[in-house]
Amino acid sequence: MNKFLRFDWYALILYLMLVGIGLINIYSAVYDFDNRAIADGFMQKQIIAFGIGLIVIFLFQFIDIKFFERYASILYLLSMLSLLGLWLFGTDVSGARSWYTIGGFSLQPSEFAKVAVALAIAKHLGSFNTLIDRVKDYLGAFVIIAIPAILTILQPDPGTAMVLLGFFFVLHAEGLSTYFLNALVLLFGLFILTLLIGANFTLITIGVLSLFVFIYMRLRKLKKALWPLILISFLCAAFTLSVSYIFDNVFEQRHRDRFNILLGKEVDIRGVGYNINQSQIAIGSGGGLGKGFLQGTQTKGGFVPEQQTDYIFTTVGEEWGFLGTALVLGLFMMLMTQIIKTAYKQKNTFSRVFCLGFACVLLIHVGINLGMVVGLVPTIGIPLPLMSYGGSSLLAFSMFMGIYLRLYFQRIQ
Repeated sequence: MNKFLRFDWYALILYLMLVGIGLINIYSAVYDFDNRAIADGFMQKQIIAFGIGLIVIFLFQFIDIKFFERYASILYLLSMLSLLGLWLFGTDVSGARSWYTIGGFSLQPSEFAKVAVALAIAKHLGSFNTLIDRVKDYLGAFVIIAIPAILTILQPDPGTAMVLLGFFFVLHAEGLSTYFLNALVLLFGLFILTLLIGANFTLITIGVLSLFVFIYMRLRKLKKALWPLILISFLCAAFTLSVSYIFDNVFEQRHRDRFNILLGKEVDIRGVGYNINQSQIAIGSGGGLGKGFLQGTQTKGGFVPEQQTDYIFTTVGEEWGFLGTALVLGLFMMLMTQIIKTAYKQKNTFSRVFCLGFACVLLIHVGINLGMVVGLVPTIGIPLPLMSYGGSSLLAFSMFMGIYLRLYFQRIQ
């Protein structure tokens, strides 16, 4: 009985509620009154993934957490090999080589890479001789994040790369200097500036600003800061050229169009901007209480492409209204809050960092997905956790949940 009470039933119920709401809305998004078999096919695959996820959660409760810590490096290595294997055995879907096709099912290894990175970062920071403010230690953490981020952005899958970069917030929470967070903000600014005005004008801007800083340093006789200025200027220029090259030569045209529309460089509500325009109409038309299950006119009319995946939240907004969207957001907020509270109750660094990593991945997924739906973020293929159609995503988040629940149970042993 004592063991029964130590289990985090609260988080498990939140997980089950989100998956359940997701299943209802996936069914509604793909339901065709003239051909019910289509919806049944989608539901069958998603329920199978859900069933496997529940089995994984159950089995993980019998595995000592030291197992995950001991073999985190091997799991990370296997995950990176699965990403590399896509170049040889992967299947192209919508221009991205991100999938393995096995029989009638597809597997997206980048979803599981998020779990592997969370485990690897937790093991790295949890090592007894690791100090996050020591150069070799924070560089080691950077490499753990950078390898899968680079491999996914080359697929190209910019969404997953963006989620992985979010682990820098975990490092910051564990004591990484604020300078690195400021650097991340600087790089994001350079990224946007490069897309807005082009690489050449961005390089000119970097040069002019560096010159002003150099003159200021000379006037203040700050000779020791000269080499850091040169290094920072060089890195900013290299980053700008890298962004320009990746944007022009690695990203698909659809990705470039979506960024250009978001930045106001293009207006195309009937082309690439169609998804955003229709999703806004769908959510806005739901009102306070929604139109009811299977009654969404935008949903049933097929106006929102890929509504069962990246745009599943539009179904919630149209058919369940403001109350439905508020419920979903409230459930996510409660789940993330519970995970973070559990993180800071852990007795060891590995467990705390993994929980923070899980919460961070959830937060970035939800934030970017909702940003895509309302037009604040370009459509970059980020599913709504536990709710969007997709077995790989659901199974990966179930693995996150299974490890988290085991950590919660074992925290007071």
